[in-house]
Parts: sequence; structure tokens; C-alpha cells
Amino acid sequence: MRDPLGSGIYTGQIRHRRFTPVPHEFEYSVFMAYLDIDRIPELMRASALTAYQRGALLSFQERDHFGDPAASLRERLCKSASAEGFHLPDGPIYLLTNLRYAGYCFNPISLFYCHDGDKAEPALVMAEVNNTFGGSHNYWLNGLRADGVEKKLRVSPFNTMDNRYAFRLNTPAQRLVAHIDNFRDGQRFFDATLTLDWSPWTAQNLRRAAAAFPFMTLKTIAAIHWEAVKIFFKQVPLS
Repeated sequence: MRDPLGSGIYTGQIRHRRFTPVPHEFEYSVFMAYLDIDRIPELMRASALTAYQRGALLSFQERDHFGDPAASLRERLCKSASAEGFHLPDGPIYLLTNLRYAGYCFNPISLFYCHDGDKAEPALVMAEVNNTFGGSHNYWLNGLRADGVEKKLRVSPFNTMDNRYAFRLNTPAQRLVAHIDNFRDGQRFFDATLTLDWSPWTAQNLRRAAAAFPFMTLKTIAAIHWEAVKIFFKQVPLS
């Protein structure tokens, strides 16, 4: 049976590690929403701080995700899955993502966990990856583990395109872990790990998250550029 946690707030840490040609590592705190995609308008009415398709401190805008914003997320996922040769299951789908914060949104990665009926483990996972240049690509995973996933989107000017990903995810529960390794010529040179803890989607918890993680999406984009500056001065070559 499905885990009963349902929609909520995940808080924790994201860590990036570069192993070659120069070691570089950083870690910072994050807050992400975990939303039943069929209930997003209702969920965004949980607090005076949240809104759906309009301005608020924390808002969800359909245009912040792939595809035609006039179509539902389930319709868009179905179309995207079909194009990649997958059949979208008919069970609950949960989205792990950054909300639009004070009018600004940037999602390096959003994860869609797609369940088959009431089964606890997702049958499919889709990783929607965005770069800072306005590009986006959807990576479809047949379950929680995937090896040899070909890189299709340039994410960093310090990483070449000739590498592959390995995804290691768990079934979201009280603890959520999402780990991605980057390999080039069979050698791991970079990894990224999300380690998050769940709390219920309530007005009180949303207020706490907003206070603890002010301007989360601005912090994310600022951290990306600041770490890029540090990598540049470590003389990591541009690709």
C-alpha cells in the first residue's frame, strides 16, 4: 500500500561534490514542496502566504514547469512519457519542487514520482532539469534506480556533454534521498545529493519554512553563481 504521508514540506540539505580535475564541495540548506499534482490549487490555499496562479510570498505557477501551462500537469506528463516510450501509470503523482518565492522561481531539478495504483514504490520517476541559460530537459526513469542515463542538457559550463548519469532515489517517506552521480569514460567525477525530512503541509509549517528559508529560489540561483566563481578561480577549465 502507499505510504500515508502525502503532500508536505521537505527540508534538509543539498550537497555537491566535484572530484576532478580539482576537488570542490559545498552543502546548503533547502526547503522544497512535495505536492499531489491533482490537488495543487487546493493545497496552495492552505495559508495566507501561499497562492495558485497569482502573486504571493509562496506561489505555484503552471508556467514554471514544462509543456503547455494551459494543460494539466498530468496531461503534460502523459504526453512527455509517451514520447519517451513510457506509459504513465494512473495512480497518484507527487511533485518535489521549489515554489515561486516572492515572484521568482528557479528549479535546478524537480522530481515527479508517478505511482501505479496504491503501490508505495513509484513505477516511474521524471526528473525535470533546468539550467541557468533557460534550457530544460525531462529525464524519465523506470523506477528509482537508473544507470547510464545519457546527458541531454548542458547544466554547467565546467562539465562537458560526454558524460552519463546514475540515479539513486528512495521512495519518499519521512526521509527522502535523491542521489545523482556523473560519469565520464566510466569514472565518477561529480555527484549531487538531496537529503530531506518531511513535515505535514499545514499553515503553521509553511510559516516556519518561509521564516527559516527566506527567498529560497534567489538563494539557489545566487549559490549556483557563487560556487561557479569559486570553481573558476580553482582553474577548472570551461567545457
